Amino acid sequence: MAGLGLWGIAALTAICTVAAGLALALFALLERRGTGRPNHAVPDRVAFLFDGEQLDHASEAAQTILARTQLDGDPTDPFSDISWNKVSRILRPRFPDLPRSAAQALQKAPCTIPADNPQDHARLDLAAIGGKLSVAIMGEAPPCASDRHLTIIQTSELRAVARAANLFPYPIWISRTDGQVIWANAAHGKLTNNPRLLSEQGQGILSTLDLDIPETSDETSQRVAVETGDPDRADWFSVTKMRSGQNGFLNFAIDINPVVEAEIAQHRFVQTLTKTFAQLSTGLAIFDRDRQLALFNPALIDLTALPAEFLSARPDLQSFFDRLRDNRMMPEPKNYASWRQHIADLVVAASDGRYHETWSLPSGLTYRVTGRPHPDGAIAILIEDISAEMSLTRRFRSQLDLGQAVIDTLDEGIVAFSPTGALTLSNTAFCTMWKLDPESSFAEMTAQDATRHMRAMCTKTDFWTDLREFLPRAFDRHVWFTDIRMKDGTPIECRVAPISGGETLVSFRLRPVLQGADASADVISVPPG
Repeated sequence: MAGLGLWGIAALTAICTVAAGLALALFALLERRGTGRPNHAVPDRVAFLFDGEQLDHASEAAQTILARTQLDGDPTDPFSDISWNKVSRILRPRFPDLPRSAAQALQKAPCTIPADNPQDHARLDLAAIGGKLSVAIMGEAPPCASDRHLTIIQTSELRAVARAANLFPYPIWISRTDGQVIWANAAHGKLTNNPRLLSEQGQGILSTLDLDIPETSDETSQRVAVETGDPDRADWFSVTKMRSGQNGFLNFAIDINPVVEAEIAQHRFVQTLTKTFAQLSTGLAIFDRDRQLALFNPALIDLTALPAEFLSARPDLQSFFDRLRDNRMMPEPKNYASWRQHIADLVVAASDGRYHETWSLPSGLTYRVTGRPHPDGAIAILIEDISAEMSLTRRFRSQLDLGQAVIDTLDEGIVAFSPTGALTLSNTAFCTMWKLDPESSFAEMTAQDATRHMRAMCTKTDFWTDLREFLPRAFDRHVWFTDIRMKDGTPIECRVAPISGGETLVSFRLRPVLQGADASADVISVPPG
């Protein structure tokens, strides 16, 4: 600076002065171009005049606000038929204490309502003019260029957010600490004005959806049931409330009727299954994918003698079978070292549906144990008491063995055929006489197979043909006799008798050899029919 000299400093000062003047002139020009009016014009005031509940007049600034809030883009006249409700929705986010109706506001007039934000020095003046209500925003400073630019950006963003909020199918609203709603989307209005969703006291659902948020928390969620007038039905919402600012709350309500109905249906289905399982005589134990007992029925306690406290503690599969072994409710393993491996193999087999065992207990009981796979890796173990069934089977088998032993002591050959011609019964004398062993045949022996073999050992006779034709008869079945002769001359008396079940019993008895002329004669009785 010292090197510039006096003339240099003076020249620099002049240049700065000219530059500042040009900047001020340019700013003034931009101001005039940006506002479209001289810079000395007084900014228009936001003012509304109401005649009753309808808007009667609005200032130019107020008309601009109304036009910008037509979010649906309706090209018709935006100022026709505008009510207090619409204007109040525009003003209430800034002035929450604004009365709910124009009549209430007229009763309070004249009065001043401060802005909700402490940094906002504007106020809302309510005044009565000739029986009409005047609402005007006072105390606002004229905006500068930067404020206007930010306001335009914020207004554009706000319009996009408001449009999205109104298109959102679920209610969204902002409330104050006293529960007063200062902003809400379209879905909230439809919900609160639905006459079907009124309580018995005639009140709306706002109080029901307004949750109490703890002082130590910034957010809370809760399921809320709203009365519909139908005692068998309620509308369910999942309501979320979170703090927004110092004295505001942001609220969401989502319709969860399908979820609740699905949960109710699932609960009823589980109850039905539980009642069904409780009535089963088969013990049921379901182990989850971690092999812990997840479900059991009372029959399991009766069959295994395991205490309910033990089962309710959800033992794992290994502990369950160990307890059964300790109570001698399953066969004692010969080698306990291999017992663990046996249980591991059981789990694998049950997972594939291949586990099936019959347990003969020291007490004389017999259990059928089956393993079945279930969804999500679970395994179901079914324990069924088949002692009576096994006892009946053993008794039936004993009777069959006794009957077979009795007919094996007879001297005459006995054979039985089913209506379809299958050989179902024979005794030792029959096998010896005809050199047949039906038990040794791989396939089922038929009457045609047996008679073909016996015909080859006898002289010519029609008995075998008559016998095959007699077997499938359903009517005219009577006992009949005939005599045949083997090729070595041995006479045999044949007796054909129908028995129960449509089966036929054929007996062969050796006759003594006759002397003289009678020895060469066969006595034949033709079958009935």
